[in-house]
Order: sequence, then structure tokens, then C-alpha cells
Amino acid sequence: MAWMAWTLPTAIFFGVIATLLVLFTVLAIRAPETPRRGVLRIETTRGDRLFITLLGAAFINLIWLAFVGPTLWWALALCLVYAAAVFRWV
Repeated sequence: MAWMAWTLPTAIFFGVIATLLVLFTVLAIRAPETPRRGVLRIETTRGDRLFITLLGAAFINLIWLAFVGPTLWWALALCLVYAAAVFRWV
């Protein structure tokens, strides 16, 4: 896999995603959740909200790269605020 740039940030990114998936699987087994309706008026579970958060974070980072540049620390902060809002209200 020499074609891919496996740098430390890339490894951390995929490690965090894998850890989140394992964590949410364990949570679903240990504490099953009933779906709830939020501001989108659709029933969502923790896994659905995680997917919405990851998808939104990808778009936030892409838009940030397009308009601001490659310094993504503020985009990360914005993604964390977005994630908190999704898990609270969606």
C-alpha cells in the first residue's frame, strides 16, 4: 500500500473512526436504545446520529479547505460543536 500516504494523522483518523464504531457497538449491546425524534422529525438512534455527525464533519472540513485553507484546527472545533448539537437535538 505504498500508494497511500499513511502518516500519523491518517492513522489517528482511522483509529478514531474504528474506536467509535466499536464503542457504539458495545453501547448498543449493553444499553439498547429506542429511537427518538429530533428536529429532523425522523427517528434516529445513536448510530444514526454518529453517521450524520461524520457526514457533516466531512462536509465542514471540505468547505473549510475550499474557502479557508489547510489549517483545520478551527474546523475541528466547529465539527465538535456540530457533533454536540447533532447528539443533543437530532
